[in-house]
Amino acid sequence: MKTLHLILSLALTVTLWACGSKAERNPNNDKADEAVVPVKLTPVQTVVRAEPVVASGLVSSAREARLSFKIGGIINQLFVEEGQTVRKGQLLATLDLTEINAQVSQAQLANEKAERDLNRVKSMYADTAATLEQLQNATTGTNVAKQNLTIAQFNRSYAQIRSTVDGTVTRKMANAGEMTSPGATIYQISSNRPNDWVVRVGVSDKDWARLRLGNRASVALDAYPDQTFNGTITELAQAADPVNKLYEVEVRINPGAAKLAPGLFAKVTLVPAQSRSYAVVPIEAIVEGNGKEGFVFVLADDKQNGGSLHVRKLPLQIGFLDNDKVLLTNGLSDSQKVITAGSAYLTEESSVVVR
Repeated sequence: MKTLHLILSLALTVTLWACGSKAERNPNNDKADEAVVPVKLTPVQTVVRAEPVVASGLVSSAREARLSFKIGGIINQLFVEEGQTVRKGQLLATLDLTEINAQVSQAQLANEKAERDLNRVKSMYADTAATLEQLQNATTGTNVAKQNLTIAQFNRSYAQIRSTVDGTVTRKMANAGEMTSPGATIYQISSNRPNDWVVRVGVSDKDWARLRLGNRASVALDAYPDQTFNGTITELAQAADPVNKLYEVEVRINPGAAKLAPGLFAKVTLVPAQSRSYAVVPIEAIVEGNGKEGFVFVLADDKQNGGSLHVRKLPLQIGFLDNDKVLLTNGLSDSQKVITAGSAYLTEESSVVVR
């Protein structure tokens, strides 16, 4: 009898435990315990704008001269130093002319001898003592001697350096008494006229395709932090730089009353004439932003289920920031609404209620 009571007691205990476990695993109870996140919806707007292109570069002169001697030799004198202002045509440097003058004299003597030989052959040809071939050879020899004399005289005239622009000497790369080779730069001169200042920057192929000659630009210089200069695109490279794969853009600056110099660091904002449409959302709608990529949450449907809604996460491409707004290049249409308030607490499994 005691054994029967013990078996009935155990069976009742197991039955009560199973019922309790089933109640705990009831999905309706789970759903009731889920947290519903209150959110706010904001409509997606659309604007048409010309996205600016921002790049950096150095100020330089549009007219820069790298001056050198045509022939090699010993540098005799250098008449200007770095930082000096020079005028177009001003004598800057000379070579030692000892060897060069000797070459000119040698060419003159050779020319005189060739002329004497030609006259002698002409007389002999008139007396039938020389052939036509000899006369032709003497004539050719005289012409060659004259050309050699011209070359020697021309080289002597370029055994000096004269400035080709009005400007400032930015670099001097040799000293008197040094040996220089033909074409080696001795002076670098930058024009200092107000309308010759430019900034050259590199842009990507995507940005290059949107730019046109004459597009406006604004230039900010570290040397003048409280001033912005107006600029205009004057040159667009037709080939990418083989090293950095960027396309060079030249922006001519209007310096106004400011004093500029080569090498000043500049930040350039280029404004292309070609505009495009952008979707605009508040910056607080963006989650997991990383560079040009990000995500937003939108409602998965408009049907409420037990008073709550579901959400889904959409990827998008960020164009640029405009104060508290984000301009998007793709990912949303103007008919959608994005979740702003409460988006930081959401996952794709979250249930929400619109407040």
